[in-house]
Amino acid sequence: MFIDFNSPIPKYFQLQNWLQSRIEQGIYMSNEKIPTEFELVKMSGLSRATVRHAVKNLENQGYIYRKRRIGTFVRSFTKKKNDLPTIGIILPDIRVGYDPILARGAEDEAAKNEFSLILCNSDDYLAQANYHVDRLINHLVNGVLFVPIAASEKENKLLIEKLNKHDIPVVLVDRAIQGADTDFVTTDNFQGAFKLTEYLIQKGHEKIGILISQMFSTEKLRYDGYIAALKKYNITPDPSIAIIDNGSFNPTRYLEYAQKLLENKEKFTAFFAGHDRIALSFYSLSKKFNLSIPEDFSLVGYDDLPFTTISLTTMHQPIYEMGQIGMKILLSKIRGNNEKPKFIELKSTLIERSSVKRI
Repeated sequence: MFIDFNSPIPKYFQLQNWLQSRIEQGIYMSNEKIPTEFELVKMSGLSRATVRHAVKNLENQGYIYRKRRIGTFVRSFTKKKNDLPTIGIILPDIRVGYDPILARGAEDEAAKNEFSLILCNSDDYLAQANYHVDRLINHLVNGVLFVPIAASEKENKLLIEKLNKHDIPVVLVDRAIQGADTDFVTTDNFQGAFKLTEYLIQKGHEKIGILISQMFSTEKLRYDGYIAALKKYNITPDPSIAIIDNGSFNPTRYLEYAQKLLENKEKFTAFFAGHDRIALSFYSLSKKFNLSIPEDFSLVGYDDLPFTTISLTTMHQPIYEMGQIGMKILLSKIRGNNEKPKFIELKSTLIERSSVKRI
């Protein structure tokens, strides 16, 4: 079934994109008849009105034409180039986390080079990202800056391949896709987490808990860095004060995790939060448990988000620069640079504030 009935994307648009893709791939050739509305209803499970809506849109866009009493046929056409230089950027959610900073770095560099930016929020859903990829292809963008979504590497690769089939170059930022043959800009997550954990150890902490996800390459590397630092100082990780999630960040779920960990407060003196938004979960629950940071336990985060309500020791990621450099590489590719894909790892910096005490 090529229609996802659970997707937030309108069903007529899903059918429209499916037909359009088959036309552009040559499955339905120029002047070849496409399935009738009745046949499309049977194939898709959609209503006649929904099918008619999709077919009418394709007709208006010049993909197909109708012959009265004969059927609907693929039109011979050549897409015009977009006269306005435009780049798409696909982010998880512009409202939260590091996304606004990354987008600003990318947009500033694009504007400096007289390129416009189309901003797309994937919400870390495959269907949503696929919708935006199709939209960017229809807008004839010159390139795409892409933060991979919370899906399998195979599914992320398919999104890149769809863009590449339309000669649209892609640069990945922050999160990696194993085996993807494309340019990638990220930060030194392993070393950053190693330094942050070592910092806690040098402050006298040995009982160091962790709350982190393993969904993305970034946090996988942070967990590996945390384990490597403990190993260097001959500290055995304690699984009773470690929660390793396998999904994308959800505030409610992580509050539950933080509560479970704080119920075992006597087992740790410090905590490593996989990113700053996770650290906020500990701050928000500390009063409920009559705990104070850092008097009762020390806490570190990761990202250095611009919080004004807490004073968190964290690892500063050059997020603005990541967006800026990713855009520079993409612009170079758009201008015809066919060099071997680059892997750029930017250095992070430890930011000391008042959430850690020496014991």
